[in-house]
Amino acid sequence: MAQKYYTVSWDQLHRDAKALAWRLLERGPWRGVVAITRGGLIPAAVVARELDCRLIETVSVLTYDEETKGEPRVVKMPDAAGDGEGWLLLDDLVDTGTTARVVRALLPKAHFATVYAKPAGKPMVDTFITEVSQDTWILFPWDTEPQFIAPIAKSAGQ
Repeated sequence: MAQKYYTVSWDQLHRDAKALAWRLLERGPWRGVVAITRGGLIPAAVVARELDCRLIETVSVLTYDEETKGEPRVVKMPDAAGDGEGWLLLDDLVDTGTTARVVRALLPKAHFATVYAKPAGKPMVDTFITEVSQDTWILFPWDTEPQFIAPIAKSAGQ
């Protein structure tokens, strides 16, 4: 099966992150936001602004890059979040759930939210905005540049 791509523009990411903030508003107030780096940094900034949260922490878990997957490794812990009670844990995407399981263990009482979710990781998340299929690779605006792309019918050999 051919790899599918879903391209997200800066405008769409901002709209989707703001929609996430609307969903999270009634669940607050939040003590702060913990962004999962790197993908969660920009959505966390948008959500924190919309929820008027000034305290932003980060957690960094290395799991994979574009070519290889490995054992998850925590390389930075949040300083002030404790067990996560009252905190909002935020990422751009939950894919297989590998990173989600690690951060859930670190901050078991945090509310975990993502902008996008794939079926395998979706059970790990408390709140999300958009579900995409497991075989779809999301191209985030920080990973792409505008360029010509052939129509779908041509790339599918029709």
